[in-house]
Amino acid sequence: MIIRHLFISPGHNFFGHHGQAAAEHPLCAMTEIECVATHGVRGDRFFDYGDNYKGQITFFASEVFDDVCRCLGVQMKSPSLARRNVVTAGIDLNSLIGKTFTVQGVDFEGICECKPCYWMDSAIAPGAEKALQGRGGLRARILSSGRLRVDR
Repeated sequence: MIIRHLFISPGHNFFGHHGQAAAEHPLCAMTEIECVATHGVRGDRFFDYGDNYKGQITFFASEVFDDVCRCLGVQMKSPSLARRNVVTAGIDLNSLIGKTFTVQGVDFEGICECKPCYWMDSAIAPGAEKALQGRGGLRARILSSGRLRVDR
C-alpha cells in the first residue's frame, strides 16, 4: 500500500448534518499523522468519538477517485473532498474488510466500507454518490499506535 495523502479535520462538515447545510471545517493536509490505538487519529474529528468506534481511521483509494472524476467529467479536484484520512494507491481496500493489516508498522482492523453519502454529489460532482457505491473507502480500527507518513 502506498500512502499518497494524509488528512485530518477538527470538525464534521457532513457527518451529523442531515437536513442542514454542510459545515466549513478545514481538511488539513499532513505529511504525517499519529494513530493512537483504540482512540483514532490525533487531531481528527473522530478521535475518541466512541468506544470501539468502527471508523477510527478511514482509507480511500486514489485510483477510485481518479476513475470517478473521469466518469463524471470532473477535473482539477482533490481526493480530500471525500474527507477520508488516508488516500492510498496500489491496494483494493475492500479486500481488507474483516482482516487485520499493517501499514508502516501500524496495525489496523478493516471493519467495513466507508459508504458514500448524498453529500458526495455536492462535494465532488452530481452522480458521485452513485459512482462510489461499493468503493467508498474503508473504515478501520487502530490496533497499535504509531505514525503514518506520506510516501515520497
